[in-house]
Amino acid sequence: MASPGGAALQRHAAVAVLRAAAAAGDLSRVKALHARIIRASHFHVVLHNNLISVYAKCGQVGLARKVFDAMPFRNAVSGNLLMSGYSSSGRHKDSLALLREADFGLNEYVLSAAVAASAHVRSYEMGMQCHGYAVKAGLAEQPYVCNAVLHMYCQCARMEDAVKVFENVSGFDAFAVNSMINGFLDRGQLDGSVRIVAGMMGEVERWDDVSYVAVLGHCASMKDLVLGGQVHAQALKRRLELNVFVGSALVDMYGKCDRAHDAQCAFDVLPEKNVVSWTAVMTAYTQNELYEDALQLFLDMESEGVKPNEFSYAVALNSCAGLAALRNGNALGACALKTGHWDHLVVGNALMNMYSKSGSIQDACRVFNSMPLCDVVSWNLIITGYAHHGLAREAMEVFHYMLSVGEVPSYVTFIGVLSACAQLGLVDEGFYYLNTMMKEVGVTPGKEHYTCMVGLLCRAGRLDEAERFIVANCIGTDVVAWRSLLSSCQIYKNYGLGHRVAEQILQLKPNDIGTYVLLSNMYAKANRWDGVVKVRKQMRERGVRKEPGVSWIQVGTDVHVFTSEDKVHPQIDQITVKLEELIDQIKAIGYVPNFAVVLHDIEDEQKEEHLMYHSEKLALAFGLIHTPTGETIRIMKNLRICDDCHVAIKLISTVTSRKIVVRDAVRFHCIEGGVCSCDDYW
Repeated sequence: MASPGGAALQRHAAVAVLRAAAAAGDLSRVKALHARIIRASHFHVVLHNNLISVYAKCGQVGLARKVFDAMPFRNAVSGNLLMSGYSSSGRHKDSLALLREADFGLNEYVLSAAVAASAHVRSYEMGMQCHGYAVKAGLAEQPYVCNAVLHMYCQCARMEDAVKVFENVSGFDAFAVNSMINGFLDRGQLDGSVRIVAGMMGEVERWDDVSYVAVLGHCASMKDLVLGGQVHAQALKRRLELNVFVGSALVDMYGKCDRAHDAQCAFDVLPEKNVVSWTAVMTAYTQNELYEDALQLFLDMESEGVKPNEFSYAVALNSCAGLAALRNGNALGACALKTGHWDHLVVGNALMNMYSKSGSIQDACRVFNSMPLCDVVSWNLIITGYAHHGLAREAMEVFHYMLSVGEVPSYVTFIGVLSACAQLGLVDEGFYYLNTMMKEVGVTPGKEHYTCMVGLLCRAGRLDEAERFIVANCIGTDVVAWRSLLSSCQIYKNYGLGHRVAEQILQLKPNDIGTYVLLSNMYAKANRWDGVVKVRKQMRERGVRKEPGVSWIQVGTDVHVFTSEDKVHPQIDQITVKLEELIDQIKAIGYVPNFAVVLHDIEDEQKEEHLMYHSEKLALAFGLIHTPTGETIRIMKNLRICDDCHVAIKLISTVTSRKIVVRDAVRFHCIEGGVCSCDDYW
């Protein structure tokens, strides 16, 4: 019979062997030692706790559970080790289930593990119960428990409860302040994060790298470049700008503050770049509309041997959306499928965005229907996508389905819904959503919603009511709302109101070229040529120049860009011949050039030539030359499509039997058989 001392030595030796085997990842050796312990019928809680720990670290949580279940008695360490194993394997619900059947003691470590699991599964009720138990047991002020509880309340969006816990934290605690900042930022409660950051500024020397990341995240959300620069300076003192996480946060901060060059500089100094830092600098370029640079960075990242993750694919797809580069987006989608990232929610949403903004709403719908999981962003993308494509009824159908499955609409949802109501002329329904449903779901109407309502009233021909609505809802300084009314004044030929609205816009934005164009068009349609001359004179006196129209079209993998009156394109001779052929064809079925949209004081013959060389017509002719018969042509334009081009493209769709999709600065125009999805109202 072994002496107590000898048994202890054997136990210590067994523990040492177990730990060595775990460190080496030698699972077979662990199992062999476990078998010897079973054969010896030897039980000791420390030895068996180590078995649980080793199996959990080797990813064998099922075997760890078998050891746990076979133990004649357990202590708090036993429970904590198994719960930690479950959590490390992402089995947080199993961790909480173990707690419910607990026959082991509860200490601060067990409680903190339980609260952390509650945070992961967003179980406010379970987390609150654990907090209550900790208070009764006198463990609530233990740092492990306190920080876990604080984090749980933040994750469960219970910031009021989190604030109460935070107020009882003694001294500066980096984990606590980091949790609070991130909690407020995740909820969009920027005032709360401002208070926390203000209280941290006197404790900079006690910040850890996570603190820098959290505060820089706050600066990014607030677009506070001044504070961000100060934090950057503090990071430089401690050489933390070389830390990949702090460096990535700096890149993100500069990107969101519209400083893409500074973001690139922060990225360049990183000695080691991981997928997070690469994605951060790609995001910076995308947010600053430098889409081609962002896509080049994606290629550079792959060439450096860094594998993209789901967020990298999402940023690249959103860059394709910005360029309306459908073929590139398709290729990225195929890569995401091949690498197993297709099913990630963020990738699915980015694919929907890319297809929608590239003029392929059917593909966006296909992605939406195939997604295993949707969030409110997914619903918003398909609703607003349908609305922007002029498919208002489909947008409303999806919205009602969204409500039927219990998804709560957000601020963005109602922008899409009210846009759809405007297209359908549903005035009463629009006011119901604005005044009743939005309040019921806790969404406060904003400028975008009120502007949609102006468009709705205008679409219904209630122009005077639209003017009163603008004034009554304090959006009188919103140029977009007034311009919507001005455009409707032209459509409904209410030139008196239109002139007054134009004067209002020009008081707010004296150099708004779009207003001069609409005002000139109204005068021309009313045969007020003296008014047209007056508008041109005002433009000359104020130095207002029309922004050049730019259109682009993707053929194959290349994007071809055209500017108005572009006569230097390598294929301009072919394009001109094609345009002349098309103009002759559509004149035969009723096309008459609309000289009213030409602001230049030139002869009619010159005006017709000027109209022929509008950028969207050049892009269309190029597309017809270089795409197979019957293929849909997709054109993007930086400005609102003019009346003449809109009529011409509708007629061209008839004579060529092509579907033509034009995305201008306002909406999508899906044109087929001479009919546009906008119903000639845009």
